[in-house]
Amino acid sequence: MNTALYEFLRSQVPEECIKKDEPMGKHTTFRVGGNADFFVEIGSSEELVNIIKYLKETDHSYFILGNGSNLLVGDKGYEGVILHLGDRFARIRIEDDVVTAQAGALLSTVAKAAAKNGLTGLEFASGIPGTIGGAMVMNAGAYDGEMKQVVTQVTVMTEQGEILELDNETMEFGYRTSIVKNRPLIVLWAQMTLAKGDMREIQEKMDDFGNRRRSKQPLEYPSAGSTFKRPEGYFAGKLIMDAGLRGYRIGGAQVSEKHCGFIINVGNASAADISELMDEVVEKVKDQFAVTLEPEVIRIGGF
Repeated sequence: MNTALYEFLRSQVPEECIKKDEPMGKHTTFRVGGNADFFVEIGSSEELVNIIKYLKETDHSYFILGNGSNLLVGDKGYEGVILHLGDRFARIRIEDDVVTAQAGALLSTVAKAAAKNGLTGLEFASGIPGTIGGAMVMNAGAYDGEMKQVVTQVTVMTEQGEILELDNETMEFGYRTSIVKNRPLIVLWAQMTLAKGDMREIQEKMDDFGNRRRSKQPLEYPSAGSTFKRPEGYFAGKLIMDAGLRGYRIGGAQVSEKHCGFIINVGNASAADISELMDEVVEKVKDQFAVTLEPEVIRIGGF
């Protein structure tokens, strides 16, 4: 164990917020992954900036983690520090029609809080498994809704600790991308402006989206949701199906028979199984249709 690093982390956060050799399968929706050297629950932007400054000065690797819903950690684990923006970084404020949430707040929780306050506009997000921070990075969306439609301001931090307020235009939201994905910026807060609505209608819409999601997606298996971005002019799931890959399997990883756009862990998959299957899907679709699928899933650590 790196004693100096551990002692520094202890000086910044409560000891119970630091875990050593933490299995990353506990923190990703694929439910796979080796151990991270250190796993730290962050509770404030001050903790975050102090730790990042130290890690950069001492040349330690780090990764900012939300809900782990778009992440595949290698079986050999992660040599460095996972900085988790979770329950300690998940406050939600609602004033009139404005919802402000910290990066660690679950998107589904924020959507439900908005609904309880009679605010409409986030129903599409009620079934998305990520956090507000991840939603800003990826411009999360579903059912013709996306974060760019409701976000008015995002508070981010640079690696040097500078706090910036970015408006909707400055965020450069695009399909599964934003300025935060393309630059070393860390989401702290997001502000969303919604509209007043009828609570019953909002709940009915959320229930409808939930029913549609359950009927069409393999939610009974660990996965990262849609594994690939939608190629322009195509649907990833249909390309994969047309390539004859429905149910295709490597080890415990499988192309879902229910929705070919999902790679699922059908039991005791390794990260290597999932990674290899992703690569094979990309290769076979490209060979047959000359379309290159781009994974939404981020891979970190040793495979």
